[in-house]
Amino acid sequence: MNKVILMGRLTRDPEIRYTSGEKVMAVASYTLAVERRYKKDGEATADFLRCTAFGKAAEVAEKYFYKGIRIIVIGRLQTGSYTNQEGQKVYTTDVIVEQQEFAESRKNNEVPSEANPGTEADPEGFMDIPEGMDEELPFR
Repeated sequence: MNKVILMGRLTRDPEIRYTSGEKVMAVASYTLAVERRYKKDGEATADFLRCTAFGKAAEVAEKYFYKGIRIIVIGRLQTGSYTNQEGQKVYTTDVIVEQQEFAESRKNNEVPSEANPGTEADPEGFMDIPEGMDEELPFR
């Protein structure tokens, strides 16, 4: 069985390209920084894993993913190799994305809405109700 589950943050915006030919398909590549459980010399360390998504998953990455976003990836490992310009053989390990999901709410990164001045959202998504609004609420 070849299955990996990772949670981490994107190190940069995804790179998107499209295949050529009869059936054009989106291909997204991004690097996921996954923190290690144990710290080295008191400092956090991370692994940087290359991920590749195809089709609809790549289109979602293109539209909604950006540098720093925390996501969960479920996929499989794929190894490969190539010969570089110096004639040396280079081995690669990539995560082929089967599923990807947001691991945090976008609200954590947003500024309070200008449409509702004076209402501040707390980190858990609740907001204070302004004075005098009790009579206008449809529930009690």
